[in-house]
Amino acid sequence: MQLNKLVFGLGLAFGLMASASAQTTMRISISTAQNSHQGVAIDVFAKEVEQRTGGRYKVQTFYNGALGGERESIEAVQLGTQELAFSSTGPVPNFVPEAKILDVPFLFRDKAHARAVLDGPIGQDMLTKFDAKGFKALAWAENGFRHMTNSKRDVKVPEDLKGLKIRTMENPVHIAAYKGFGIITTPMAFPEVFTALQQGTVDGQENPLPVIISAKFDQVQKHLTLTGHVYSPCIFLMNKASFDKLAAADKQAFLDAAKEGAKANRARVDEDDAKGVADLRAKGMTVIDNVDKAKFVAALAPVNAEFEKQFGKANLDKIRNYK
Repeated sequence: MQLNKLVFGLGLAFGLMASASAQTTMRISISTAQNSHQGVAIDVFAKEVEQRTGGRYKVQTFYNGALGGERESIEAVQLGTQELAFSSTGPVPNFVPEAKILDVPFLFRDKAHARAVLDGPIGQDMLTKFDAKGFKALAWAENGFRHMTNSKRDVKVPEDLKGLKIRTMENPVHIAAYKGFGIITTPMAFPEVFTALQQGTVDGQENPLPVIISAKFDQVQKHLTLTGHVYSPCIFLMNKASFDKLAAADKQAFLDAAKEGAKANRARVDEDDAKGVADLRAKGMTVIDNVDKAKFVAALAPVNAEFEKQFGKANLDKIRNYK
């Protein structure tokens, strides 16, 4: 009897150990704060992964560049030292050059257009380009339309940008475009930006309203202009080998969890866009919201001609005219 109890007890203990060890923990990181459109994305994703896999997979979430800036996180995912990352597409062309086309200025009419392109055949085909580079791209999400801020002057026309030292993403398309405005471009990882603005190392930066709000750039920037010059997608990335090891049902669970994260992310972007201008004005920023976009588009005509050569006019038009 005692022996049976002992065997049962040992069996139970080993069973509990086995179930505990059966949980696999993965890490995902963002460069922005938890209370942001990106924070919402990875929080929902982590919750959904755990629920959909019955707790066999747990995703640890890291914020504010705790595991490095976007480029470092993407590199870590590619190398397999980190399983997952959620990033803007800013540094992505350094790994997957095909994604460059999405960063062309004034390519998308509005968020509905951008989301339709990313969720449709063009965007879904683009996700497959990541496979050969060591990634599984799980889903598109977004940062939103990027706007200019600076500490020097109101920007009402393109000429007002000339000579401003602006932090840019580590993205060749952005850098080429902003030089077309006469901006002195300073590529820099996001976690360094607040301090650089505070110390006057750069005059300004450009980001969507949800990023400007969550990063508290109103504390170090006076002037905001709603240029909407580039639509900035985000993406859920997973190490390809880590994804390939998953059972078929778990692969689907990760893909579905990313879709839910993207849905929550886009809803938060909409919310931040709706109240962002009023919030930033209340915090003391001067906001120029009646921009003549045609002037900004015209200022980039020479650069856009180069982009048409680089990407092919037909490919750009396919995106521009997507319904």
